[in-house]
Amino acid sequence: MPSLAKSRSVRRVVTAAVSAAVATALLAACGGGSGGGSGDSGASGGGPVHIKVWAWYPSFKGVVDEFNRTHKDVQVDWVQAGVGQDEYTKLKTALKAGQGAPDVVMLEYQELPTIQLTKGLLDMGQYGANADKASYVPWAWSQTTDGDHVYAIPVDAGPMAMMYRADIFAKYHLTVPTTWDEYRQDAVKLHAADPKAYITDFGSDESAAGWLQGLQWQAGSRPYTYSAAKLPDIGVHLNDAGAKKVFTYWGDMVKNHLADTTSYAQTDFYNGLSTGKYATYLAAGWGPGYLASVAKATAGKWRVAPLPQWNAGENAQGDWGGSAFSVTKQTKHPKEATEVARELFGTSQAAWKIGIDQAYLFPTVTSVANGAYFTGKTYAFFGGQQVNKVFVPAANGIGTFDWSPFQDYAYNNLTTDVGKAVSGGADWPSVPDTLQQQVTDYASQQGFKVAK
Repeated sequence: MPSLAKSRSVRRVVTAAVSAAVATALLAACGGGSGGGSGDSGASGGGPVHIKVWAWYPSFKGVVDEFNRTHKDVQVDWVQAGVGQDEYTKLKTALKAGQGAPDVVMLEYQELPTIQLTKGLLDMGQYGANADKASYVPWAWSQTTDGDHVYAIPVDAGPMAMMYRADIFAKYHLTVPTTWDEYRQDAVKLHAADPKAYITDFGSDESAAGWLQGLQWQAGSRPYTYSAAKLPDIGVHLNDAGAKKVFTYWGDMVKNHLADTTSYAQTDFYNGLSTGKYATYLAAGWGPGYLASVAKATAGKWRVAPLPQWNAGENAQGDWGGSAFSVTKQTKHPKEATEVARELFGTSQAAWKIGIDQAYLFPTVTSVANGAYFTGKTYAFFGGQQVNKVFVPAANGIGTFDWSPFQDYAYNNLTTDVGKAVSGGADWPSVPDTLQQQVTDYASQQGFKVAK
């Protein structure tokens, strides 16, 4: 589940951190090594080994309690060190200082390359983590590994789908769209019938950067080609055909008042989901729980359908959000820390019941995601629909995707550039080209060799 807020002040921090990290990383390969320790996360006198974990998953205490109940030789000490950038800032500070980092840390997928660049993450492959490869959906495993080097164990993901108001569709005789052309047709019909209603809200702030990236992912955009083992080389393709397709489409929707542009972080957005202002919400696999919590008055009126396709009959998918557990090199107990990263969720049915029912996580473990409990789960908020029968095939259809070691910088600029387009200060089709120039210039300044 992603953190839905980022601070623009992060740009200055990112610039300094990446510059220093690149200089260090270029001196040696990213694997191997040890150093430091994670404070008091050790045992003496033959007692259990204590592993400190930083994470912000909802209802995580129950997961920790279940692990500790079933593991007598290893015990987890959980610390909520902040959400998203708050945690990452503390982690980067601790890694730079050589002390104070946890044994195990929760990281979103897009943040992994940035943290990896600090050379602060342990390769868990040397402690047996590669044995888990077959247990995970392939695209998620590729997010956290580099060849046989395992830098994180996937936990959850955010395969995207379309949540829609069945009552609004019925009232205005809209047909559930299967293509983006049909989606636009519905938007035109709806807004003509009710000028105060929109087919959806276009996420135009930092909290929605991952949403927009997910839509580009579905359109075939692959903005980066990155491997830690091949530094300083990196490919940057932010203005590829998929990206341009998405920006042209949504620029048309916004300019013609077919999509609203309220910030996802504003109360007006939540109210729009509750009042019928928005007929659809293009969301991720963690979205059912989120929507149910912010639009309680609409319980029973929503349904879930697959994300519209660019070409009829295709099965292209995108992801918005997801996280994993990494082990830091400061741990004094790499074997036990790896065990914790692998087994806090892993294939534990008890842990995943908490994750699914209380934290609204979408599992990346295939046996759990494809299992009867998850796929057969009914949601009263969605009229009793088994919504995961939509999300699971979407997850299985997601293609591989690379993130960059300067993702925060790219997201900040994406938000600024989109904001200019929304306000009429920039041409929508030019946004990918502008972003491409900004990010390639920045990457070159930080010491990367950029292939365009």
